[in-house]
Amino acid sequence: MAGPDVTRPDAIEGWPLPEEQTEWYGDPAVERLLVEAYRGGRMHHGWLIGGPRGIGKATLAYRFARFALTYPDPARAPDAATLDVPATSPAAAKIAARSHPNILTLSRPWDEQGKRFKASLTIDEIRRTIPFFGSTAGEAGWRIAIVDSADDMNANAANALLKILEEPPRRSMFFVISHAPGRLLPTIRSRCRRLDLAPLTPAAIEAALETHTDSPTEIRRFAAEAGQGSLRRAIGFLDEDAAAISRAFGRVVARFPEFDGQAAHSLGDLVAQRGADEAFGNFVDLVFAWLSRRARGEAEPDGAPIPPSVAATPLATWADVWEKLRQSSAEVEALNLDRKQFVLTTMNLLARATRM
Repeated sequence: MAGPDVTRPDAIEGWPLPEEQTEWYGDPAVERLLVEAYRGGRMHHGWLIGGPRGIGKATLAYRFARFALTYPDPARAPDAATLDVPATSPAAAKIAARSHPNILTLSRPWDEQGKRFKASLTIDEIRRTIPFFGSTAGEAGWRIAIVDSADDMNANAANALLKILEEPPRRSMFFVISHAPGRLLPTIRSRCRRLDLAPLTPAAIEAALETHTDSPTEIRRFAAEAGQGSLRRAIGFLDEDAAAISRAFGRVVARFPEFDGQAAHSLGDLVAQRGADEAFGNFVDLVFAWLSRRARGEAEPDGAPIPPSVAATPLATWADVWEKLRQSSAEVEALNLDRKQFVLTTMNLLARATRM
């Protein structure tokens, strides 16, 4: 159980959690697909929802849960274009309050001793499905488990989830959320229906920012573009510390293939400042977003020029850097390693990659 004031590992202060979010900013066709599958009796017991971080994967899962628990008989569900359910409905209110007995959310658990979330989604979390599906204390209708996110599972947890997906309980549904579905066990992927979500449009992100913030129009517009399809990333650009990290990162990158040690140290100081959990997350997201653009040959959202050595770096080199940073960033979080040193090592690794 989470400690006081603890909600989710990826909660953003001041923003509604996915189970509280009443708006959908993604493709309306995705909701219609789920409505048709549900009403037509073609609802798979397991859905693998994939796509980049921060585009509404968990929000979609909870929206469907509200719909299915409001209309437990598919034959009586409305032939609707969306999954909208009144926020005042009993199912919606209980889900928003995290008190609906037919919903189970599986995520990285809170470590009371360490006063932080554990580094992985453990097998003990997955085993919570046993009493959940076996209990008769819930309400009539579906039992829905949401794994958020499956990327956090360790090997034992992944195998435990696979076993349940292979023999799903009656009237059960699983929504397995993944930012990188290709890295999950092939057997987990094969037992789920795949639903990949596209990045959000800048207009959709700007609409979400307008609903939930009072930031000036020009800042919202910049954040919407800089978010590169991710509302979560865009929110980060509304924060002055995140914007400062982005500018400092840009100054180091602009000198590639040279490694500017002084600029890198300044960047490291920003990332390692007090309250550094959010700053570190912003930096890691920034690096992987930058690598994604390099792999796709895309321009920078702020129009900054791309150094020739960066543009000439082969895709295979960026893929190798991506994997190294994925492993090292996970170790920093799991072992609480020196974050400034991680920043310096990361920027040096990126600079060296452009010299190959």
